[in-house]
Amino acid sequence: MDLENNWPIALAFILYLVLMMSIGLYYSRRQKNLSSYILGDRQLGPWLTSMSAEASDMSGWMLMGLPGYAYLHGLSAFWTGIGLIVGTWANWVLVSQRLRNYTEVADNSLTIPDYLSNRFEDRKNGLRLICALFIILFFIIYTSSGFVAAGKLFNTIFGIPYLHALLLGAFVVVFYTFLGGFSAVALTDFIQGTMMFFTVLYVPVAATIALGGPMPTLDILSKEGSDFFSFFPDSTGISALLVMIVSSLGWGLGYFGQPHILVKFMAIGDPKELKKSTRIAMTWVLLSLSFAIAIGVVGKAYLSTPLENANAERVFILMAESLSAPFITGIIWSAILAAIMSTSSSQLLVTSSAVSRDLFQAFLKKDASEKTLIRVSRLSVLLVSAIAVYLGSDPNSYIFSIVSYAWAGFGACFGATVLLSLYWKRMTLKGAYAGVIVGGLTVLIWKHFEWFGLYELVPGFFFSVAAIVIVSLMDKKPSETILKTFEKAMSLSK
Repeated sequence: MDLENNWPIALAFILYLVLMMSIGLYYSRRQKNLSSYILGDRQLGPWLTSMSAEASDMSGWMLMGLPGYAYLHGLSAFWTGIGLIVGTWANWVLVSQRLRNYTEVADNSLTIPDYLSNRFEDRKNGLRLICALFIILFFIIYTSSGFVAAGKLFNTIFGIPYLHALLLGAFVVVFYTFLGGFSAVALTDFIQGTMMFFTVLYVPVAATIALGGPMPTLDILSKEGSDFFSFFPDSTGISALLVMIVSSLGWGLGYFGQPHILVKFMAIGDPKELKKSTRIAMTWVLLSLSFAIAIGVVGKAYLSTPLENANAERVFILMAESLSAPFITGIIWSAILAAIMSTSSSQLLVTSSAVSRDLFQAFLKKDASEKTLIRVSRLSVLLVSAIAVYLGSDPNSYIFSIVSYAWAGFGACFGATVLLSLYWKRMTLKGAYAGVIVGGLTVLIWKHFEWFGLYELVPGFFFSVAAIVIVSLMDKKPSETILKTFEKAMSLSK
């Protein structure tokens, strides 16, 4: 892109980046303790809770990875969308209020490892250690996907070398997360979620109008063949089709174990407001995912030059360029950066809290001051970002593939463990150990061998459930204090 002739696009980006960094600077002065830095002192309202949770959920893959998948595979991409929509709904209904109340009752737990350790009275902190290590491992992978998306964005738009683009995107995310903590992340998530919502609606509608309307668009797409419009492609065998559907729907299981989403439930001020947050979140998700897939489908007709392989993930960027005036194009492209930042910042914050709260304070310095813990959290943000940049240095990386691996890791490690811990009072500490370890190892092993082509989250989640149930039933019953705490937490959620 020629910046001299397209300065309005550059201006839109600069204004957006300055706004995000200003929010980080504003909140940097308000970080007095670890609770405020990693959980905002549990003061989020319903709108911030819902929009922050969904913006941090739908990362750059929603505007790049998912449209790219739909561009290549057509309407069968909706299976993944359906799985995510059902999973989002189940997470809000089954987990949000119980987790919010239980984490407060269980010694004001600030992180997921903190909650599980307190929930099962793990005095030796072994469960906390294992959970923290899995969080660091999978979030480094997950964060790298966001940086890859940022690199592709800046590389495509400004023509700067991919590595320089990668570093630029990472810098802005690190800046406001490093300084502002949870409050800055939540507010920027709200702004970014709003930008994502309106741009994802605008692009496929504007492209369809530019093509002459729905019927001319369908006429152009008709050459793609019936498989492109089918939920059940004829070219796919029955067994392969079944695996595809189960794998796609299986994405929904991952929601119960995503720390960067669960922490938003923990941060709302009034748990009763979660019903309102649920309605807001579901409206956002239903429309955003449907139109994200529509971008890929309509893009197949709109773009004259075919996109292949990983380049298909640039479909949104290329469509937006010719649909609007330069400044509006800059705002639309900034929404992609917003999607990337909203997730990456939440992931960095959760990872840093795992290092400071669940490793440093739990094992190295129990009496660490609040200033020391915030300092450790900020240094963790820098270290994890550096590793994520290194892992994302390959421009040919598929954003969708990286996200799916990390999503599976969290869903299998923590999904069943968190869900059963909130509903089954007979669950024990050893059962929690088994759930986390079996789920995590299943993903690592299954991903390597790719048995049956089945998404590794599906066996990982159900093997984790089986391990929790079997080991808990073989173990002695939980203590009276654990049972009383469970009853107290559940009474607050009625």
